[in-house]
Amino acid sequence: MGNVTSSVAARFAFFPPEPPTYEVFREGGEDGRLCLSGLGVDRNVDVHLVETRAGNRVVATFWRHPSARFTLLYSHGNAADLGQMLDLFLELRAHLRVNIMSYDYSGYGASTGKPSEFNTYYDIEAVYDCLKREYGIKQEDLILYGQSVGSGPTLHLAARLQKLRGVVLHSAILSGIRVLYPVKMTFWFDIFKNIDKIRQVNCHVLVIHGTADDIVDFSHGKRLWELSNEKYDPLWIKGGGHCNLETYPEYIKHLRKFIVSMEKLSLVKSRKQNNPPTSTITEVKHNKCLRFGKR
Repeated sequence: MGNVTSSVAARFAFFPPEPPTYEVFREGGEDGRLCLSGLGVDRNVDVHLVETRAGNRVVATFWRHPSARFTLLYSHGNAADLGQMLDLFLELRAHLRVNIMSYDYSGYGASTGKPSEFNTYYDIEAVYDCLKREYGIKQEDLILYGQSVGSGPTLHLAARLQKLRGVVLHSAILSGIRVLYPVKMTFWFDIFKNIDKIRQVNCHVLVIHGTADDIVDFSHGKRLWELSNEKYDPLWIKGGGHCNLETYPEYIKHLRKFIVSMEKLSLVKSRKQNNPPTSTITEVKHNKCLRFGKR
């Protein structure tokens, strides 16, 4: 039963587009700059091939914003690859004024290997190490963003980083089995046990979920928010489904509000460290989709 059910959950989790929607190539020959097909000549995007501890090479793209205070480490959903996400990353970078580090899981797009739960964990760990090594990104300036199955690697890493600035969970799952069956306990053979890992996250958590999601029920997002230690005002999008939340105006407005709140929180903590006797604490309120405004 265990092996069968876990296999079913894994099949739910991984649907890499076939064929991949992009290619990675070197500009001007073997020693040239890595580029992504479909990206044009955007010099504010760096392409990396990052090796994981499983020996796979995953594609990662760093989208630089000149005025960014934070970096978003984005883990996408189960039926997309980077080639389908380019327009979304352009929009998020412009509207939120953040850097974005995005990547394809093993077996997705031009990344090597096969998709699996543990490979997604190794993937995000390697991409995080790349952020630290290549760009000097600190935990305090990092926000993890997980969409759908991407909530699995997101909470895996968030549970291990104690100084993160924040986490965004978008159409997130409680666990793989719970998407398929309304079980009340966590089985050893389950995958992406987010219901357990969310309790180990110490930073502010924003949960976004559609009330009409027919893939991952709204109850998943609601329960993850309830279990969060540091709750930020959730965004429950009335009538929103699983793959169209970015098309609602409130999506980008609420995300921007979250980013601004994290910036204020960062400023308050900095002042407190520099002037401990006189500092004051300002309370922060617990307060495959591409383009905004199109449904």
